[in-house]
Amino acid sequence: MPELPHTELRIVPRDFQPQTEVLKEGNIFLVSLPNGEISSGNMGGLGLYMSDTRYLSSLELTLWGHRPVFLSTGTRDSHFAQIELTNPEITLPEGVTVPLQTVHLRLLRVIQDAFYQRFRIINFNPFPLTLPLEISLSADFRDIFEIRGTLRERRGELLNPTVEKNGLIFAYRGLDNRLRSTSVVLDPPPDSIVAEPGRALIRYQLELQPQQKVYLYLQVRPEPDNFPKDKAMLEVSFCSASITQAERYQEYREANTKIITDNAILNGMFQQAATDLRALQTTYDDGGMILDAGIPWYAAPFGRDSLITSWQTLIFDPNIARNTLRFLARYQGQKVDRWREERPGKILHELRFGEMARCNEVPHTPYYGSVDSTLWFIIMLAETYRWTQDDNFLQEMAEALKGCLHWCRWYGDLDGDGYIEYLSESSVGLTNQGWKDSWDGVVDADGRIPPGPIALVEVQAYYYLALNDAAFLLTKLGEINTARRLSKRAAALQENFLRDFWNQGNDYPIFALDGQKKAVTTLVSNGGHCLFTGILPPEKAIRVAKRLMAPDFFSGWGIRTMSKDEKAYNPMSYHNGSVWPHDNAIIAAGFRRYNYLEELTRLAEALFAASLFFPYNRWPELFCGFTRRGLAGPVRYPIACDPQAWAVGSLYSLTRSLLGLNCEGGTLYINQPLLLPGTNEIEVRDLRVGNGKVDLAFGRDQGGTFCRVLKKEGGVRVVIEV
Repeated sequence: MPELPHTELRIVPRDFQPQTEVLKEGNIFLVSLPNGEISSGNMGGLGLYMSDTRYLSSLELTLWGHRPVFLSTGTRDSHFAQIELTNPEITLPEGVTVPLQTVHLRLLRVIQDAFYQRFRIINFNPFPLTLPLEISLSADFRDIFEIRGTLRERRGELLNPTVEKNGLIFAYRGLDNRLRSTSVVLDPPPDSIVAEPGRALIRYQLELQPQQKVYLYLQVRPEPDNFPKDKAMLEVSFCSASITQAERYQEYREANTKIITDNAILNGMFQQAATDLRALQTTYDDGGMILDAGIPWYAAPFGRDSLITSWQTLIFDPNIARNTLRFLARYQGQKVDRWREERPGKILHELRFGEMARCNEVPHTPYYGSVDSTLWFIIMLAETYRWTQDDNFLQEMAEALKGCLHWCRWYGDLDGDGYIEYLSESSVGLTNQGWKDSWDGVVDADGRIPPGPIALVEVQAYYYLALNDAAFLLTKLGEINTARRLSKRAAALQENFLRDFWNQGNDYPIFALDGQKKAVTTLVSNGGHCLFTGILPPEKAIRVAKRLMAPDFFSGWGIRTMSKDEKAYNPMSYHNGSVWPHDNAIIAAGFRRYNYLEELTRLAEALFAASLFFPYNRWPELFCGFTRRGLAGPVRYPIACDPQAWAVGSLYSLTRSLLGLNCEGGTLYINQPLLLPGTNEIEVRDLRVGNGKVDLAFGRDQGGTFCRVLKKEGGVRVVIEV
């Protein structure tokens, strides 16, 4: 095929420092400032969390009563943080001056079953020092919803802490009558600990000779339902936890698909994405495993987010998909419950485990206010089967599949017009229940909130794909007649969709139908999701693709969620003008479906160029939609989750779209592959197809892109169309 233009990924001057540093393992995660501090009274969600509760709300360090000077920070492979600090210039009471940058502190951090930190302190002065070091801690035990701004009429009780020689225990009895505690252990024991409910001050008086190193160890363990069994001992050493975690992450990388290019920046992105996906996976008390949606606000199971991420990452690790589908099937709706917006067959939106959920102050036990998670369950199950050919798993999921179809037919279509709609009925539920679920995520051309029920454009496209995918799956299950009926419903839906959701005036899909079946004509990116579903005929699909790449939508860094020409446009908003990597990756998959390779290449170049301006070259949940100008980078969205599952997964989805990978019946199809921007060579190793694996090499040759098979296992068949 002819070679398309590509832009080199290059290093440009920029600020690599993150706004926060994140560590996560299982259901424990830590969010701190880059200097390692958890500031007291912070409003940005800093802290140590477990099960939707903040177990450590401040962690502050001083030397001689002054905060250390921050030098640098970095998190390696998503699980190990290193923070470099030094001293400000200090004049001691006896008149001796300790010059700036003559005492060095290195903080190493890791999370296993607790948060572990090692302090290493070195005196680089030519004279001995008596160094007073203080560690200030607090534990407010606030629920994540409270931290996000939900007001509570009352809270539980902070109890008097238990102080030991080498640590202390904070405690809180919640309104759910559960006793939560935070165990703090220090080695060596400090000189003093002064504590009150929820707060403590720990003091060391360190004697350091010139060039002497001193090591201090801190362990903080959240206890969700009791006091710790052994208050006096470090249960796992820092070194042991670090080694164990490094081995686990290495094993995970080795077990899954490796993508290796001749571009060092891209190689780092793939390694970061692999370890981020490992970190975001959580095994819950019922034994189920699922990807949490994002840190800090969405460290919980989310139906839509987890399913889309699973879809994105099938080429990396198909077990993410299996685990996600199993988990969500376990919580599939069984009854009619208006408070939680549950319906039989419906797939959950969000599941929480904190005090406010346990006290029914929020309906997330689970909460089902998502109009599209059920549709994505069907789409994801079909795509998983295409890649794995796992008949046993399909049989396992058969009842859940039928439950989803039952919801679509009898509950998703609120007024019997053949479309899937939503209307919030819980007093504290989400007003908008598509992927743009902020309060103003759906607005009309005048910037007003339209009345419900709302039938979103992308939801009908998902429904069309879900009906066809369900027909495919039921055919595999031997239910031919039901499959034929679903195919007819899909065809009828497509016909009606092209009549009701296509705006002849601007040659682009409408946003939605409101409660009076009036068209909401706001120009938004949602219409781009129609492409990957195949609901649009080619003559309409090309108009959508061209429209999305016009300047009012395309910022130069990606496609905005809303056209600049709309009244409600705001590039700094959450859903009305920002750029979401996952939104762009779904649109890119649609470009590939119709083989719009110029648009795909241009979009990929923009997204990869944007990644150069973010810490670890990792796309955050979203960024602002300002137009690309000169050497300036994209503008950060201030409270974006990072890492966020479907932003991380977008790297694999975009790679799959560029390489033209599809799978069906144990055969891997490679159609007109494109290389990633800034590369000339790519290897894909250990790509799982059915019961086998394949290694592939891509490169440039005589003005085009070639693909060759390096190795096959398990009878994999590969068809290459270049």
